[in-house]
Amino acid sequence: MADASLRKSGGILSYFVRHKTAANLLLVLLLVSGVAAAPNMRAQFFPDVILDSVSVTTVWTGAGAEDVDSAIVQVLEPALLTVEGVESSTAASREGSGTITLEFEPNWDMARAATDVQTAVDSATTLPEDAEDPVVRRGVWRDRVTDVVITGPISPEQLGRFADKFVTRLFAVGVTRSTIQGVASPETLIEVPSTKLIGYDISMAEIASAIAAEVDADPAGDVTGANARVRTGTAKRSAEAIAGVVLRSNPDGSSLTVGDVARVIERGSDREVGYFVSDDPAISVRIDRSDGGDAIGIQRSVEEVAGDMAVMLPQGVTIELIRTRAEAITGRLDLLIDNGLTGLALVVSLLFLFLNARTAFWVAAGIPVAMAAAIALMYAGGVTINMISLFGLIITLGIVVDDAIVVGEHADYRHKELGETPYQAAENAARRMSKPVFAATMTTIIAFFGLLAVGGRFGSLIGDIPVTVIAVLAASLVECFLILPNHMAHAMISGAKERWYDIPSRVVNKGFVWVRETLFRPFMAGVIKGRYVVLAGVVAVLASQVALFIQGDVQWRFFNAPERGSVTGNFAMAEGATRADTLAMMREMQRATEALGAEYAERHGTNPIDYVIAQIGGNAGRGLDGADSKDADLLGGISIELIDADLRPYSSFAFVGELQETVVNHPLVETVSFRGWRSGPGGDALDVQFFGASTDALKAASEDLQNALRQYPEVSAVQDNLAYDKEELILDLTPQGQSLGFTIDTLGRALRNRLAGIEAATYPDGPRSATIRVELPEGELTADFLDRTQMRTPGGQYVPLADIVSVDRRTGFSTVRRENGIRLISVTGDISEDDAARATEITTAMQDEILPRIASERQVEFRISGLSEQENTFLSEALTGLILVLTGIYLVLAWVFGSWTRPMVVMAVIPFGLVGTIYGHALWDVPLSMFTVVGLLGMTGIIINDSIVLVGTIDEYGETRGLIPSIIDGASDRLRPVMLTTLTTVLGMAPLLYEQSQQAQFLKPTVITLVYGLGFGMFLVLLVVPALIAAQHDISRQTRAMRRGLRSRARGLRFGLIGLWAVMLAWAAITLGWAGITGALYPALASMMPSLAGMAPLTAALLVFIGGAAIIALGGYVIGAVAYGVQRRKQAA
Repeated sequence: MADASLRKSGGILSYFVRHKTAANLLLVLLLVSGVAAAPNMRAQFFPDVILDSVSVTTVWTGAGAEDVDSAIVQVLEPALLTVEGVESSTAASREGSGTITLEFEPNWDMARAATDVQTAVDSATTLPEDAEDPVVRRGVWRDRVTDVVITGPISPEQLGRFADKFVTRLFAVGVTRSTIQGVASPETLIEVPSTKLIGYDISMAEIASAIAAEVDADPAGDVTGANARVRTGTAKRSAEAIAGVVLRSNPDGSSLTVGDVARVIERGSDREVGYFVSDDPAISVRIDRSDGGDAIGIQRSVEEVAGDMAVMLPQGVTIELIRTRAEAITGRLDLLIDNGLTGLALVVSLLFLFLNARTAFWVAAGIPVAMAAAIALMYAGGVTINMISLFGLIITLGIVVDDAIVVGEHADYRHKELGETPYQAAENAARRMSKPVFAATMTTIIAFFGLLAVGGRFGSLIGDIPVTVIAVLAASLVECFLILPNHMAHAMISGAKERWYDIPSRVVNKGFVWVRETLFRPFMAGVIKGRYVVLAGVVAVLASQVALFIQGDVQWRFFNAPERGSVTGNFAMAEGATRADTLAMMREMQRATEALGAEYAERHGTNPIDYVIAQIGGNAGRGLDGADSKDADLLGGISIELIDADLRPYSSFAFVGELQETVVNHPLVETVSFRGWRSGPGGDALDVQFFGASTDALKAASEDLQNALRQYPEVSAVQDNLAYDKEELILDLTPQGQSLGFTIDTLGRALRNRLAGIEAATYPDGPRSATIRVELPEGELTADFLDRTQMRTPGGQYVPLADIVSVDRRTGFSTVRRENGIRLISVTGDISEDDAARATEITTAMQDEILPRIASERQVEFRISGLSEQENTFLSEALTGLILVLTGIYLVLAWVFGSWTRPMVVMAVIPFGLVGTIYGHALWDVPLSMFTVVGLLGMTGIIINDSIVLVGTIDEYGETRGLIPSIIDGASDRLRPVMLTTLTTVLGMAPLLYEQSQQAQFLKPTVITLVYGLGFGMFLVLLVVPALIAAQHDISRQTRAMRRGLRSRARGLRFGLIGLWAVMLAWAAITLGWAGITGALYPALASMMPSLAGMAPLTAALLVFIGGAAIIALGGYVIGAVAYGVQRRKQAA
């Protein structure tokens, strides 16, 4: 018999089982590929989420925001929205310029996009004549790696020179994306009083032109014979040289120089943005990476260069790295690796308890082999090592051995129970299990593949999970069928003799057999006997858990992004404040930060503040939304680095909440906003857009919402993106002005030169570009400027400006914003997720009470954007993914079982995964989140694997024995592999359940979903599947009886059955049909049963239908029994 089997063997399975080295060669190849790929993979915290965009910027000097919006944005935006691939557009019009940013679909050809946008821009022919040509730019993605701060008791100019050297050294070692902040380019200011312009009858434009001609020396050519080069003039760039530039030569031989009409001032490098660490000035160098850059490698290079620079700095001057990423990345990855290794140890220990040592060893060997092969595939596919991809590997720790357990356990069974030779048993086990194992793996792959249906930012975030899981499962299939059988054959040859190290498995299996035969078999017989009670019970359990969620006992929070330990505070001063006022507000922020740090040190024993750097002349981190049109001297901020989140018992958002209350606002401050940084791609937790009314009404609605939200201490960084503008003066020429020869164009150009100044020249000065500007003294640009200004007529006379223009005063806003063509204002903010219930309460209050009230009072429309909008998109796409997953799984199972009904029995266990999921979240007090949805989609494929194996075995046994014995025997024989495959998956992830690190908490919902969902699912599979198979058998018997009845020669029986079904269908139409179409219960039924009025119509209709159907069926049976009895009596008579 065995010889005949051997002669029939063949194919690739047989080749790898029987060849001496093929399996081991493949094993070595997979291991080496993984080992070679791992060191070359980039490590990062999250996968890069790259948003492709193109911007169109148009400069129209002197134009107000409203003019830019009407003449430029409203002309260009309709044409740009028609460009293929555009998903959305945002436009911002401000004084002097307008920018339209277009976001494109993921993976769109951006070179083509930029070309299409340029074509659309070129088609616009009605732009203002004096506006510059629109500039089209592709968005450049960058990610901050670290900031380097150079500070000490020396001048900003000296710090700037050190920063220049530092950046040059970084470039030499390959770090090319660096930005120096806190030092301005050199500037020479030519201050020309109006009285001098009039007295010497010269214009600012003439002065600028003369200076521009003298700044550079021009090459005249080479003298070949003399081996010399000739240049005309010398470059005049110092203050003394510029003061000597001749503006005009007089007939008497004298000359008019710049120094005669103006004061030449060389301005310092700290005139714009100034950084401070305590009282010392500082320079910040921001280091970024591209989408292919390795954050850890770049930071290592920066640290080496900073270390070399530190030794050459003067005493008291320091160079430090802040906001570093490498330690955070490696620390979080090490955390997951440690948990993964713990899970691996638990899985291997379980295998050694239930399988003999050699079988357990070769089954467990599949884990590193499959992982190594998966890492090679991930590297080839461009996947990086990050928290998401590592989590994907941890998910598969237990799943990866499921196939090997089934094949290995079956090979051991065939060898010991059926008496097959080791090679024959290994080969036949692989053949026998190939279909169910392949089907189980395919369903899991399909389930995780469904996650790829999720697009957008969060689709990019979780995209590494399905890619990683699918790579591991594909590798596990190869290991399971081509490598494991050969090793199993050798293990069975060597394992004929009992070994001492098999004692644990022998003891455990002996106890397991006793439990299976003594307890499980009778229990299974009881399940089958009370199948309808069992099914009703598990449905009731499912309903009870769903009720927990509906009642709010288990919260829902879409995405709780891990905190970054960085806090920024920004402020903007009101118009009229000075740079000194801004500096005073910055000092107050420094004071409040230090005071709160000291208070926390007393309260908790440790000062949470690691580093503080303050600034004026700009905002820190993500700036205030409405600050782009503010004078830089009115802006300031502070950046605070906190110690690691695991070293403090409170979140950075709690710190932000108290810091907001500690800061004492300056009397002239307009806006103050603090924000805690988060990791990940999420938008603002609060993002409301108002539209559909005048700008004044939208601004009023915005302020109402901000005031309502500020009552909640959990809410921070509340702001809108529309700042009040300066008063706008609209000048029109009077008839007198026109008669004197003035035009709007010449008048506008002259006033623009006086108000904004003229950039006379630029020239290179070291690594920067220096500028020379011609301006009026600041003291002349006062409120009475119009009354004092004298304008030169084309004839050479001077007349007051007030005599030639009429003035119309208008107050407006500094920026006009549009989204997809609609004018709107956005209010954004952040909500602390420390208390999920409180965060839900705030969100609900805003959506259900605050916003409707504001919309009614202000007559505006609103929509929820930001994270809420992304949540709706995610859930919609996840639902699409679920439908595709269920369809794919059903088709695979229909192929495997060759039946259209059997897959329904297998898939019936899927909803019951919710039992463990909701219970686990309630037990751990963790809100459901998007990662719960990720876990549910993945669990859809995993939970049915046990069901596939169980149903396949029952069907196989059913061919040779009755239904009830086949169910009991099949469930008993498959108990060990079902239990092992579930426990390995659960134990592989169990260590993450007890992980206390704050940075891993966002993954916990997926872990809870899979651990508890699959754990409960195993018991439910053993209850639901046998009961359903028995119930399906009952239904098939009833169906066959119905068919026989309809084909019966007895006309009474046939018509009776037809009538019964007609009544049933009519009842369904009155109840379910009516409710489905009209959305209400049938009026007659509603009046008869008023107790159902409070229920949802469909729910009430379903209950009424079930009750009525039971009565109709019972009535049919009673009538049938009576008729049958009457007929028997007639026949007897």
